[in-house]
Amino acid sequence: MVFSSLVFLFRFLPAVLILYYIVPRKFKNFILLITSLFFYAWGEPVYVCLLVISTVLDYTVGRMIGHYRKKERRHAMTLCLLLSLTVNIGLLFVFKYSDFIIQSINNVIHTDIPLPELALPIGISFYTFQTLSYTIDVYRDKVSPQRNIISFGAYVVLFPQLIAGPIVRYKTIADELENRRETFADFSEGAARFSVGLAKKVVIANSVGELFNEIAGMSSGDLTFVTAWLGVIAFTFQIYFDFSGYSDMAIGLGRMFGFHFPENFDHPYESRSVTEFWRRWHISLGSWFKEYVYIPLGGNRKGIGRQICNITIVWFLTGLWHGASWNFVLWGLYYGLLLVIEKLFLLRLFDRLPSFIGHIYTLLAVVVGWAFFCYPDVTDRAGFVGALLLQAQGGLSDNRSLYLLTTNALLLMIAAICSTSTIKRHVSLLSIFSRDKAGSFGDQEGTSNKSDGQTLVVGIVRSIIITVCLFISIVYLISDSFNPFLYFRF
Repeated sequence: MVFSSLVFLFRFLPAVLILYYIVPRKFKNFILLITSLFFYAWGEPVYVCLLVISTVLDYTVGRMIGHYRKKERRHAMTLCLLLSLTVNIGLLFVFKYSDFIIQSINNVIHTDIPLPELALPIGISFYTFQTLSYTIDVYRDKVSPQRNIISFGAYVVLFPQLIAGPIVRYKTIADELENRRETFADFSEGAARFSVGLAKKVVIANSVGELFNEIAGMSSGDLTFVTAWLGVIAFTFQIYFDFSGYSDMAIGLGRMFGFHFPENFDHPYESRSVTEFWRRWHISLGSWFKEYVYIPLGGNRKGIGRQICNITIVWFLTGLWHGASWNFVLWGLYYGLLLVIEKLFLLRLFDRLPSFIGHIYTLLAVVVGWAFFCYPDVTDRAGFVGALLLQAQGGLSDNRSLYLLTTNALLLMIAAICSTSTIKRHVSLLSIFSRDKAGSFGDQEGTSNKSDGQTLVVGIVRSIIITVCLFISIVYLISDSFNPFLYFRF
């Protein structure tokens, strides 16, 4: 089940909200646990067992670490942590990477080892990292072990962020698991955030995704320079609006149930360096690798050589996390190389140059990176990258490329505007203008009345925008069958 489906919007979500709000507070986590398991089982009826195993294991490990800490048995605590790491990473390896490793061995030494061909459990990369963060933080004594398995289970399988993040660390919502208070303001804000995320996904991501799919289906001989760049730009917008839209929906749903999840995107295409881009893109994943891989390896504390090595390891793992294919590894190492170059000298150079130069460089670097990311097949990827570099077999352009460009120009312009903070800034300016205008009236009572009136106007305008987003999204869902989620396969 996905958020951008009529089943979720008109059946599952209303039923869960009704159940959640009518039961006594002590049963709310239980309702979230059961309904979240049902949500996952809708698409993965078999692999829900893996989710339950991971949940029970890490709950037990957390309790055991807490028990051995009281007895000051550090060795036993370490063994418990190793058990959690081994089982969780082992399951991730078997289901996500076994085919990739065996196929790579077969290609290198020309063997014919049969592939397991196991189906990839949805969201396994996300919930594995989430549960690992809990056991590691308990081991580090940063959080206390959760004693209530219902509350811990609700944390792991919470359906708003179960499938594709954000990766919510336990310490972020530990207090809210037990002491949250749902408010009308939170619910309203959450519903608005969900509606905007749904529009980003259904209206923009799906539309530019259809353009990319059409171009990706072309043979290398049909690709022109213009068509290739149009395709990679379409994918650049698709993956952003697909994933940031999902994150908005997840954060909005969390607010509707009283949770405050961390932000996952901050207009990354406005960045002026690749370093800044990765502070703004998939923030929860970046902070996870920094906290649990980069810093434990030594970070930047042991000299520039060790720092470069640590960055390389982190970005190799980041690429591999995204998928069991060499194009993802190449994509990760590509970013690792850019980040190292920026650390060594490029960031200092950009400080002396006009900001637009850094912005252009970053956009080009990111778009080229997506060219490696979007094609798992080596032959297809080589032909596509070659076309981007003026080596297109179809030449510079043709009638088809010009047709695709002219018919999708408006869509791409809308996507470009919506990928920046332009709309957000204008909404903020409207609110500020309303307050300033209200404050310019001399009479205090008149000022209050004007302020209330202006605030009401802003609220009405905002509500109209949200309603239009929701209405258009539903129309798209009813009329269109193209509705993939890119990050579900990671």
